[in-house]
Amino acid sequence: MANQFIRDLSANTKRGLRAKVKRGEFPSTAPVGYLNDVRTKTIVVDRKKSKIIQEAFELYSLGSSRFEDITNFLFQKNVRSIYGNHIHKDCVKNILSNPFYYGHFKYGGEIHEGKHKPIIEKRLFDKVQKVMIERGHPNKICTQPRAFCGLLRCATCGMMITAEKQKGYIYYRCTRKSKVIECHELYIREEALVEQVNTILSNYAMSSLWAKEFGLLMKEDEKKVEQESTVIIEDLRNKVSTISEKIQRLLDVYLAQDIDRETYLKERSKLFSDKKSFEEKICNLERDAKSWLEPMQDWLNVASSLAEASQSNDLSSKKSLISKIFGSNLTLHHRRIQESPLFPYSALCAARQKFSENETSFIRVRALGLEPRTSRVSVVCSTN
Repeated sequence: MANQFIRDLSANTKRGLRAKVKRGEFPSTAPVGYLNDVRTKTIVVDRKKSKIIQEAFELYSLGSSRFEDITNFLFQKNVRSIYGNHIHKDCVKNILSNPFYYGHFKYGGEIHEGKHKPIIEKRLFDKVQKVMIERGHPNKICTQPRAFCGLLRCATCGMMITAEKQKGYIYYRCTRKSKVIECHELYIREEALVEQVNTILSNYAMSSLWAKEFGLLMKEDEKKVEQESTVIIEDLRNKVSTISEKIQRLLDVYLAQDIDRETYLKERSKLFSDKKSFEEKICNLERDAKSWLEPMQDWLNVASSLAEASQSNDLSSKKSLISKIFGSNLTLHHRRIQESPLFPYSALCAARQKFSENETSFIRVRALGLEPRTSRVSVVCSTN
């Protein structure tokens, strides 16, 4: 009788936990950043620690921090272990990979939709997962001076350009690791390379008058895009509805034992992830129907700051800006940087060659606007 009582108690407990999961409630201890409300038996947001956890996600998403750095960051913000020590780096990894923080939770090997309030957006969570994968295969530590290392490739053999210090000066050269092509590219001093970089930044800088004109046009297009966003939101809602139907059909197929559990869990997790992404896009569009203008504004800010950056001494900032203009297309040949800019910087450079900085009439083209598919700058580039 005692054993039967224990078995019945266990079955009833599991039944209660499954019912709680079905309602979207996490049946366990709340992770860091949340609290277990003993009165309502729900999980609520910890007002102090939730903001710190969000900052930790944002810090790691930049790609320059290790788990140890996040541990130190949390320790400085008074997020510590139960004994007051640093949180172990494995715990930090679990925090950064926990879907609980964007609104889902894992229980019994499955992903479920939760009713708790998310701390971060799924977009930030996905970015963090991507950084974790990239940092899982770290490059060898480079002890050489490397202000522009990783920026240039050799135009002859395609190998990366490295740096070394000789007689008090920093020189950049090809690594000459190619086993097929014999490379004879010459060394170049850092001062000469910086001078070329400054000239390139100046050539792709946008004048203040052009930037002001673009700003006015963007404000006009903001009014028009609100109407278009209604159609986009409706389409996203249809996709969410379709995914919900697929989840239900997948469950029916699994219950009919037509697929194995591993396939079911894998497909279910993918569908829940896609559904959450679409729901987040809907939320973002409803909150800010003009969100697509943000990349345009970011590009405008970068293009406007190139002239000032060319005069500064911050080499890391110069490297970052050059990477935005050329991506990984920069090569070095005969001590000269070979330019192959990305769009829209290529169009901006073409416009600078054709029009003066005081001329703005070409920016306004009849029957065309600053829509995402067609840029006014692209029209200027096509005329060259």
